[in-house]
Amino acid sequence: MLPAADAVLDPEFGDHVCLPVRGEPERRAATGAFTRNGLRRRAQVLIITHTDSPERTRAWLAPLVPGFAAAESAGQIEIRASAGTHYTDGRLDSAQALSSLTEAGERARRQGRHGVYAMIDASWGAHDPPGQIAFEAATNELFGQRWLAAVCQYDRTLFAREAIDRVGCVHPISPDQAALRYARAHHPAALRLWGEVDLTNRHAFSTVLMPLRQEAGEVVIDASGLHFIDAGSAQLLVATATARPHGRTVLVCGEPMARLLHRIRADDVIDIRPVGDA
Repeated sequence: MLPAADAVLDPEFGDHVCLPVRGEPERRAATGAFTRNGLRRRAQVLIITHTDSPERTRAWLAPLVPGFAAAESAGQIEIRASAGTHYTDGRLDSAQALSSLTEAGERARRQGRHGVYAMIDASWGAHDPPGQIAFEAATNELFGQRWLAAVCQYDRTLFAREAIDRVGCVHPISPDQAALRYARAHHPAALRLWGEVDLTNRHAFSTVLMPLRQEAGEVVIDASGLHFIDAGSAQLLVATATARPHGRTVLVCGEPMARLLHRIRADDVIDIRPVGDA
């Protein structure tokens, strides 16, 4: 579990974080710390604005980040408005938003960066909660490639607590909640999981598993690094294996998880291999 908001401002590549903030001072301070950490990690830093324009953001962010001007001039820092990354003709365009992130990843690779650090002012979704939740869930597939780290800022002065709780559940990581990390591989299909899964990030876990339902042939899920999973979340593994059209699902895990899976009869549909036997 991540202990506090400060920890999520220095994420690993592959982390998709929900960060509640309260008002402009917290939002600015978090953006400054995140940008400094991104530069230290030699990442491509992408700031997606909404509350402020890119020009206004640059004015208050530059004094918070040593070497800001040189980094921006070199293309290591980009500041873009959500109107140009998340919208087409004034309407939310999830494909456009995902494409913007993917293009940032391509630029980072061309420039020899270690990955992309994206700080996103999520205020763009305050008037479209269902659309925002669907979008955040859809982006989870990108993070399994481990080149993107994103922190989505949700201002408590704009979003009700219930709304932040709902959107937090579709992020694998939020402060003071279970933290799930994962990596996808193809040919053969595989998913590696580490961290924790419980009610706080169960919805996110379901979106991570969802693409496996379309895989034909054997799929291997390596959950040996998963320190905790609750029974409700373990049931999602059963549902995923049951929904797959062809091919067996192999799950490698520790003894405690294996015992839990046996209790819920997951071995009816999953080939469970405790770590020592894998």
